[in-house]
Amino acid sequence: MIQDNPNLIGAIRDRFAHVDNCPFQGPRVFFENAGGALTLKSVVARSAELSAIPDNQGRDNPASHELVGIITKAKADMRVFMNAKSGQFFAGESGTELLFRMIRAACLGAPKGSKVIGSSLEHPASRSAAQKWAEIAGKTYVNVPHNNETGTVTVEDYLPYIDADTGVATILHTSPVTGMGVDVGAIAKAIRTVSPNCYIIVDGIQHAAHGRLDIDSYDVDGYAISPYKVFSRHGYGIGWISDRLTKLPHEKLIDAPEDGWELGTRDTGAYAAFSEVVNYFEWLGEQVSDETDRRAKIEAAGAAIHSYEKFLTDKMLYGTGNLTGLAEMSNIYVVGGVENPAREGLVSIVVKDIPSMDVVAQLNEHGIRTHTRKADHYSANILTPLELDDCIRISLCHYNTEQEVAQLLTAIKLIAGEN
Repeated sequence: MIQDNPNLIGAIRDRFAHVDNCPFQGPRVFFENAGGALTLKSVVARSAELSAIPDNQGRDNPASHELVGIITKAKADMRVFMNAKSGQFFAGESGTELLFRMIRAACLGAPKGSKVIGSSLEHPASRSAAQKWAEIAGKTYVNVPHNNETGTVTVEDYLPYIDADTGVATILHTSPVTGMGVDVGAIAKAIRTVSPNCYIIVDGIQHAAHGRLDIDSYDVDGYAISPYKVFSRHGYGIGWISDRLTKLPHEKLIDAPEDGWELGTRDTGAYAAFSEVVNYFEWLGEQVSDETDRRAKIEAAGAAIHSYEKFLTDKMLYGTGNLTGLAEMSNIYVVGGVENPAREGLVSIVVKDIPSMDVVAQLNEHGIRTHTRKADHYSANILTPLELDDCIRISLCHYNTEQEVAQLLTAIKLIAGEN
């Protein structure tokens, strides 16, 4: 595994741009991955290469044919990466925009009188879309309260709210505030047992960077990610929709193919960039396993990422070397609890008597990049029930190191006034 191989972590870090140095700040530790992960160098190079091509898809010339081939390959790569044997992949403006489009189609296409269900854990991307389009479609929106103490939501939380009239359901795969994952497959199974034809849409934006995507095992109808949070770049989102969601009425050009969901000419470089992400996961799988099948390599990479990120968050919580961990610091409160098996590469904390913005600013002075989450329209659903105005989000990825965790703990101890 990654934590047992110092040479491998060096090879991993070498594949990412600005891994330890900000072009505007200088040397820094990057613990702001939930806001947007580091970018693969291969993504930067491939994007630059294709941004110079003047041709578009769908023309009868060699360049256009090549662009179509790049997009076709990228969609095949996505299918392997996310393990989706049916349905289709398409690009849009962002993960949020794609969630709105999928949820809109589902709410308008679900039977009259049906209900729309979602949880209070969700990012406002899915909650806003579901509530808006439930109202427009004349459907009742049903809110599933998440567990404030654990920072997640389970199938047991959903069960009392599911009935035969549940026509649309939204599920968050991982919270970008608490960092806790959700058992999407279990919740989808419970919904299907009671309402087999429900349209189920998943926000996978925070989850994707941590690997282990498996759409076929979830039995859902839509899944959205934001590639800039999974080692690609800004400017596009990737969505997957089932065959049945594909067929629902949706925005398209007059007389265009019924199964077309892309609006306008897409950026070939965005598709090619995502192929580089899939190539990276395959490479990592080769480093941590003897697998030869491409999907098996990607699964091995996801398992290694999960294991290493747990290793790092455990060091952050319980300490490393002679440094005390966050869990043992008297002035630190850990959102979602310390002992939480649902955690995915993220620890949110509050420092007693110090505003989170001030802590983030002081950490920045120590060369450590984190982020403040406020009880605003993005995070109030998580923080307000905990009677918190804000928190410090410390989010990591598998290219971070134990030494970087040590730097963080040293700085937090000083800022929080721990003896």
